[in-house]
Amino acid sequence: MPTNTAAPAIWFPTVRTGTGTDVFTQRLVADLRKRGVRAEITWLPLRAEYAPWTVPIPQPPAWATVAHVNTWLHTRFIPRGLPVVATIHHAVHHPDASAYKGPLRAAYHRWWIAPNERRVLRRAHRVVAVSQFVANSARHRLLDVPMQVIYNGVDTDRFSPGTRQHQLGKPFKLLFVGSWMARKGVDLLAPILRQLGDGFVLHYTGGPAAEKDKAQMPPNMIDMGRLEGDAAVVAAMQSADALLFPSRSEGHPLVAVEAMACGLPIIGMHGSSVSEAVTDDQTGLLCPQNDVAAFVTATRSLATDHVRYARLAQTARLQAVEQFSETTMIDAYLHLYHCTTASAKGAL
Repeated sequence: MPTNTAAPAIWFPTVRTGTGTDVFTQRLVADLRKRGVRAEITWLPLRAEYAPWTVPIPQPPAWATVAHVNTWLHTRFIPRGLPVVATIHHAVHHPDASAYKGPLRAAYHRWWIAPNERRVLRRAHRVVAVSQFVANSARHRLLDVPMQVIYNGVDTDRFSPGTRQHQLGKPFKLLFVGSWMARKGVDLLAPILRQLGDGFVLHYTGGPAAEKDKAQMPPNMIDMGRLEGDAAVVAAMQSADALLFPSRSEGHPLVAVEAMACGLPIIGMHGSSVSEAVTDDQTGLLCPQNDVAAFVTATRSLATDHVRYARLAQTARLQAVEQFSETTMIDAYLHLYHCTTASAKGAL
């Protein structure tokens, strides 16, 4: 077993999936290093998720005192000689998510991912969920074990308000950032913008996945394509008036938190973890699920009530800084690593 030292040193054996979980791990490692904590990622190929026996098992570094894993990491790759912190990022097993899966994906989640996650939860010394919604879903659908909620943090220095001010006579500029899929509510965007009409415009991240839907889109929807990197996301948010976020299911709505940090009110949907991040009529406006008319009314109210808009924008920024900053997240993980290392020493 590696020699423990006073300061934790964190090893991340991680499958490279090309999703937000990769970004989470990279940001966490970078922030830990800024704090003087040794932290490194060992990237595993994507096939390690669905065909783990085809990938060699990496050896944990001798300097590591804690292994931090995603609960989707196959237990084949979880070291036995290190205490393990496991983070649950998704709520894919929640009943509300089933409507947005095909039969193959549903079977994959039920028969492959869920059993592996249960094994990881049994093995882990500490379990983290990225929202209370995710924690509740995991307890009911996977395994009822002690869990700590640590929200994914945002760099609130980088994600900050710009200088844009809405000009009278100009369209109210909405922004949608996210994958083009039904779970994100993209099917609601065209009906909402069609009813809003000429005084509103939506810039959205569609790309090739949205091509099939463009024939039904009104002219006030503009495809920005995929935004590459934080700088592009920040620039898009700083040039918008509000984030239109009709997502039906989120483990943690990081895009909404990033927009809040940029001083954008959120027009979102009740349910999942969105209601944890966005406080109705304080940092945004939350609508009933799938209610296009409610989204239209909420958007118009933000565009016409300038006092309300300014109040929501200011509170959104404040809440992002106070509750969802990377500093808050890193402090919580560092405390958890110290506790994990100390309890492992005590067990020796």
